[in-house]
This record gives sequence, structure tokens and C-alpha cells, in this order.
Amino acid sequence: MSNCIGIDVSKATINVHIPKNSQDLVFENSLKGFKSLYSKLKKLYKKEIDEVIFIFEPTGSYSEALRKYCSLKSIKCFIINPKQFSNYAKALGVEIKDDIEDARVLSKSIELAREGQVKVPVFNEDVEQIKELMSFYKFSKKQTTQQKNHLESLTSKDGDNFSIKELKKSIEASQARELRIIEQIQTLIDSTDEYRVAYENIISIKGVGQIAAIVLLHLFLKYPEANQRQLTSLAGLNPVYRQSGTSIQSGYRISKTGASLYRGTLFMAALSATQHDKNFKAFYDRLKAKGKHTTSAQMAVMRKIILTAHSLYKNNRKYDVNFNSQVASKME
Repeated sequence: MSNCIGIDVSKATINVHIPKNSQDLVFENSLKGFKSLYSKLKKLYKKEIDEVIFIFEPTGSYSEALRKYCSLKSIKCFIINPKQFSNYAKALGVEIKDDIEDARVLSKSIELAREGQVKVPVFNEDVEQIKELMSFYKFSKKQTTQQKNHLESLTSKDGDNFSIKELKKSIEASQARELRIIEQIQTLIDSTDEYRVAYENIISIKGVGQIAAIVLLHLFLKYPEANQRQLTSLAGLNPVYRQSGTSIQSGYRISKTGASLYRGTLFMAALSATQHDKNFKAFYDRLKAKGKHTTSAQMAVMRKIILTAHSLYKNNRKYDVNFNSQVASKME
């Protein structure tokens, strides 16, 4: 474990624990800081530098620069699930935590890594650009919704004319920006034959529109080695059962551990698919006939959309409502 470097990532800095000489260091959370850390590690580990493993939690945008650097330098990483790390720290009896202590515990958490989890991270510039643009789109949509709600409130009580006029202008500008963002993503997809063909295959599913197709394509490109079960988990749609003795039994629910962007977009796709595609409608109706709650049935349709889209993506084919109906009947 002397080669396991614990790194606690924050906005401006990274706290680093090097177990080989039990050093606790702080570097900038920037390319300059990563280079300084790697230079120090090369001097310390020398010929064993290739065996060094970085262990850190994914902290959204703050850890992306480190992940990118590790990809470029072919540094092996164990990117640990935050909840898993929190439980591990509690099991070790670490009650008072700070950034330094986090880095120390992270350096020990390699024992939690399963097969295939210690690897050089993949960093695809196109995938990251799509992610950033979709995050910007989601942010803009949220702003537009807030402005619309405020406009409705002002209009209903015959409010200030200036405020109403400015809100209308702002809403129009936000909606125009959203269109430009999607156009930018579409241009990126169309510029590469592989992306364009995959996108066209995914969007051939009835009910899956432009936004849902982009989100699904991003999911498949970001996790190229993930199987179908893992993909539903990454989207936070895997069912979990909460039970503790006889006192707590909340039944099945979705985990919501994945990015909310996937769930929010696919929920609308599921509503559309159950209206316009006979296979998804029949699937939904069967679940309802078995007594499933409406929300549970909708979540199941969302999972089915992911699996169907992934099959089209992997096999390079478009959706055929009759073919998929036959396949579905054989699986039941």
C-alpha cells in the first residue's frame, strides 16, 4: 500500500498523503499543482513510479482536471464512490475528519477496490464537451422556468409593467440560448461519422427526441465498457430495497445514485414512448395490470429505453417496432 497516494480534492487545492515517507502535502488544484506532485513522486518512487496509484473521490468539476491529467500521464487511479469512502472511514473509527485526514484514509482504501476498478481513467474531449454543454443547457432551462413562474405570478396580479416586459425579453433570450446550445452539441455529433450514426440509431426509437438521444449517446460514449445493468445503475435507475429488521421496510425504489440529467430527460422520453410506441405501451400496461404503481412502471419504461437504445448503439441498427416486439415477446 506504500504506492497508494491518497488525494482529497477541493476547489482550490488538493491535500495529498504519500504513505512511503508518511508525508502530508498541499498542492494547487491545477495543472501546475499536478506537475509538481508528479515530479515529487518520480524522485521518491524512481523506477516504481509506474506502480503508483492515485486514490480520490469524484467531486464534480473539481476533480475533472485531475482525472484528465491522470489520463494523459497514464497514471492508474482508484476513483472511489463517496458513500463507500464515508462508510469505510466510519468503520476505521475516524470521527473527526479534515482534508488531511481524508487524504490519509483515502490512501488506505485501496482494499475496497474490486477487479477492474484500478485503471488509467478514460478522458474523451468530445464526451466532456457534450457533458459541459448539457449541464449549461440544464442550467439555462432551470433559469427559464424560474423566470416563467415569476412572470406568471406578476401577470396574475397585474404587476409592474416594466418588470413584466423585461421578464418576457429575458425568457426569449434564455430560450434562444438553449437552442444555440443544442445546435452546438448537434454540430459536434454531426462532425464525426461514428457519433452521427449512433445518434441516428438511438433517435429512431419512438418517443426518444433530440435531447434524450443526446443524453443516451453521452452515457454510452462515457462508459463504453459498461454492461446494461451497469448503465441503468449509472443513470440512477437501478432498484434498491430498503429494509432493516422489521422496523424499516420501504419497499423498492430507484437508487438515484447516477446523474440527475439522465433521469430527468428519460422521464419525458418514457411518457412519450408509452403513447407512441406499441411495445413500450404494452410493457407499461402489463406492469400496471400486475398492480405496479404508476411511478414504478414509468421507471421500468425508462430502464427499457436505456437497454433498447444501448442494443441499437452496440449493434449499429435502427429501431424496428415489429422486430423489437418479437424479441420482447420471446424474452417474457
